[in-house]
Amino acid sequence: MDVSEELLFFFSALGAFNGLLLGCYFLLFARPRSSTTRFLGMLVLMLSIRVGKSVFFYFNPDLALLYLQLGLTACFFIGPFLYCYTASVLSPDDKLYKTWPVQLIVLAAIAIIGGIAYPFETHHDLWHPYIWQGIYITWYAYILATAFVLRKQIKKVFKKGERCNSMEIWLLTLMVGNILLATIYVVLDITFYIAGALSFSFLMYLSVLFVFFNRKNKNILFYGTPKYGDKKIDPQEATQLTRKLNELIVEEQLFKNADLKIAEVAERLQMQSHKLSQLINEHLGKSFTVLVNEHRIHAAQELIRFERNMKLEAVGYDCGFNSVSTFYAAFRKVTGTTPAKYKSGLS
Repeated sequence: MDVSEELLFFFSALGAFNGLLLGCYFLLFARPRSSTTRFLGMLVLMLSIRVGKSVFFYFNPDLALLYLQLGLTACFFIGPFLYCYTASVLSPDDKLYKTWPVQLIVLAAIAIIGGIAYPFETHHDLWHPYIWQGIYITWYAYILATAFVLRKQIKKVFKKGERCNSMEIWLLTLMVGNILLATIYVVLDITFYIAGALSFSFLMYLSVLFVFFNRKNKNILFYGTPKYGDKKIDPQEATQLTRKLNELIVEEQLFKNADLKIAEVAERLQMQSHKLSQLINEHLGKSFTVLVNEHRIHAAQELIRFERNMKLEAVGYDCGFNSVSTFYAAFRKVTGTTPAKYKSGLS
């Protein structure tokens, strides 16, 4: 190989090699030891094996067909482990997710029995295109299942006034990365085959940087929304509590208190702060700060509409904001425009 090929091999193989190490770390050493860490370890491991196969096959077309079969078999499990990892973080009580042992046993049986009965070496025409297509259809099917689990987070991305937390961003990144890799392998022919490996290396180190810059959140890889444990608020109780919460904030205009804290509201509702935070996060899909600011902005819109002579700065202070800049930033985030433009639009 010349220098350019050596560099190409180095960068394309780098992600696969480090992915193997990282996958083994999650499986054997990462804490806490849970199904979530194991799912992440298996996901990284399957991706690394699949990408590693691409690298060695690209630079050595005479690679033994057994290794090609191993790489494609690993590819068969990427989607399932992506789904299991995401669901274990966000929807551990989901009925479909609870069947994960059955799903993985069935998939493993298919891979083992099919691989033995129809090995790649003697059934190349069967593996390509038929088994190959089945593998990628399975990958895409589980990506769709993952997207369903992440449907609330996907809506947040396109909804004004909503922001995903670090864990949600991580999970969305994993899903998008899987879509990208699967599409690269399906669309690009053998001439550009190495693009999948290079993309994996890039995405892997991008993910490492993301985790590094979020290192204060020690559980970024393993815990996200379910920070309240496995205790879920009963839907009927949640509906009643949400109604009481809105009545309290609106009727007593608590939002006008610039120093309003969640503990104060929780005390008025005779509940613990962490339970109120859980209620707002899980059943309203937002944080306490966002909820209060939405009420403040709604009140500000009313004042601007009916008190035309009132200065905008005074409107902000009257509705509970402790600075003009905070008021303007929140108004734009909630309404998509500035207070001045909103006011001029009423004329």
